[in-house]
Amino acid sequence: MENDKMQMHEHMHHNDAEQKSVEEHPLHIEEHEHIGYGDQNHLSEHGSKNMHTGHTDHHEMMVQDFRKRFFVSAIITIPVLLLSPIIQEFLFAVFGIIVPSFKGDIYILFLLSTAIFLYGGWPFLVGIKQEMVLRAPGMMTLIAVAITVAYVYSSLVVFGLMGMVLFWELATLIDVMLLGHWLEMRSVMRASRALEELARLLPSDAHRVDDQGNVSDVPLEKIVAGDKLLVRPGEKIPADGTVVEGDTSVNEAMLTGESKPIVKVKGDEVIGGSINGEGAIKIEVKKTGTESFLSQVVELVRVAQESKSHTQDLADRAAKWLTIISLTGGAITLLVWSQLMNMDFAFSLERAVTVMVITCPHALGLAIPLVVAISSSLAARKGLLIRDRVAFENARNLNAIIFDKTGTLTEGKFGITDIINFDNTMSEKELLRYAASVEANSEHPIARGIVSSVDDVYKVDDFLSIPGKGAQGIVKGQEVKVVSPGYLKQQLFSIENETVEKLVSQGKTVVFVIVGTEVRGAIALADIIRPESKGTIGTLKEMGIKCMMLTGDNEQVAKWVADEIGLDEYFAEVLPLEKAAKVKAIQSRGFVVAMTGDGVNDAPALAQADIGIAIGAGTDIAVETADIILVKSNPKDVASIVGLSRATYRKMLQNLFWATGYNIVAIPLAAGILYKQGILLSPAVGAVLMSLSTIIVAINAKLLSID
Repeated sequence: MENDKMQMHEHMHHNDAEQKSVEEHPLHIEEHEHIGYGDQNHLSEHGSKNMHTGHTDHHEMMVQDFRKRFFVSAIITIPVLLLSPIIQEFLFAVFGIIVPSFKGDIYILFLLSTAIFLYGGWPFLVGIKQEMVLRAPGMMTLIAVAITVAYVYSSLVVFGLMGMVLFWELATLIDVMLLGHWLEMRSVMRASRALEELARLLPSDAHRVDDQGNVSDVPLEKIVAGDKLLVRPGEKIPADGTVVEGDTSVNEAMLTGESKPIVKVKGDEVIGGSINGEGAIKIEVKKTGTESFLSQVVELVRVAQESKSHTQDLADRAAKWLTIISLTGGAITLLVWSQLMNMDFAFSLERAVTVMVITCPHALGLAIPLVVAISSSLAARKGLLIRDRVAFENARNLNAIIFDKTGTLTEGKFGITDIINFDNTMSEKELLRYAASVEANSEHPIARGIVSSVDDVYKVDDFLSIPGKGAQGIVKGQEVKVVSPGYLKQQLFSIENETVEKLVSQGKTVVFVIVGTEVRGAIALADIIRPESKGTIGTLKEMGIKCMMLTGDNEQVAKWVADEIGLDEYFAEVLPLEKAAKVKAIQSRGFVVAMTGDGVNDAPALAQADIGIAIGAGTDIAVETADIILVKSNPKDVASIVGLSRATYRKMLQNLFWATGYNIVAIPLAAGILYKQGILLSPAVGAVLMSLSTIIVAINAKLLSID
């Protein structure tokens, strides 16, 4: 509850201060490390009004501010390093390089370091104030304490105190922390920028076709739902719609991540912004403006960027404890050396400062940002839209996933699953072609399922529909009927076939093919199981996740699908309004549950689940209750989400270990625990240790991958 209040306080604080400049409130960058807004002015021209356009420029300004601070500080750091006595000794001892010194160089070093401290360190100096007001010391406090101690101590040394200047520590620490913040913010902003570039590539006009077939070019913003548009080969499709004439292949890679061109025929949906292939097509516009696929994806990215990553709390918690260790360790070190060991104050202070400065590892500033950046990039390339980053990170804890059947595990359309040939006078292929030839004249879903399974049909004469029973026609001089079991019963045909009975028991739809007066065979149809479903379930079960299914279909159909793909449990004949209750019941069994649905009838269940995953490209993608969207309509991506979430969290923990673990050795040595043995950690050696941890963190983050 206290955390919730604190987060609310932070949010209110941000809103109150939103209009102030970056110079006044640099901490905005810390508060919004995971936030970026896409500039949607181009979309607005086409009807998409974006109330957050002003925020876009504000956050872009903050990214540029951190970038500028980093580069300016990094440039000034070069002479700071060359003028630092410790670095000069290090360069000579390791590389034999002699850096010439001159009178007054220590004062130039002081002035350059002051510039870095005040300019590069300004966001952190303001940040500690705000963290103290919120009583939530974190990364800003740790950085501010370290750079302030280093600056004040080193300045005192310049003006007379005995000791070693640590300006090089101050400069490099500020550089790395600025770089970490800039990298993370830039990576988040890039997701929006990619979509914005796509939006800008939309054509400025479209070829509208009137009722008389005349084609005229009109501005894109004039297009409305119901308009007919001509899309020529190689052109971008201007709006979301349905193909009403022609066939082609469409490149949707920039929208869905699917590199293979998708074949589009009459009745198929197309997405505005995708690239038409080799055929001219005519489409009917279905959605424009804010309702379009592209606008909804941009909105999803914006919402995702507003949700601050909870894994950043890992670094914040580490920073909080390191701050406590730094202050406590420094105080104890000073007291022990000055009071108990009776060493002079200058030496005691030097040890205390070394402890406090070395406690703030450079790598900690990169540990989380680098992993977040790479993780976000991998997800985007895979077509995984993370609407809520917290939900994505929690996906690592899933131990149960519930799938909706229709449109998720199955394709959501009738298709042929079995062909049963009753005699050998006709091959299965020929039997199917005869049936498809008759059904080609029908618009019934079963008919379309049969017709879609063949490449070509025969000419049919005297076609006749048999209402409620099937259809018939003359094919190659023979009367062919495709009929239901009810028709056979009515006409007193007697069919006893174990295979047919088994298929019926599975809930499949079975039709019979009569050629002449003989029943030559049967065709079984069902909602086709996606080819990826079985492999997905197997992968998830190997990950220790129970796989379940909710469906409104009858028991027989549910059991058939469950058996085919290896589900652990299934729930049949569940009404849409009952799905959320089922999810709640499974949660009550102690499971952390994800609900995966097509995003149309599953909204209550998606909301009830710990994590809602919407599967399905096209206009159904903008499901407000879903946390994660799988653009490719591939259930395999559910396993990818879980795998990437787990891998991301592992990398974060590993990086935090490498970023902070060296303190276990460095802090006691810096404090002088082995002083009597002649071992005293110098700042130069500390610099080497910190550099190694930073390099390890960067390499480790780069090794993040997704299957």
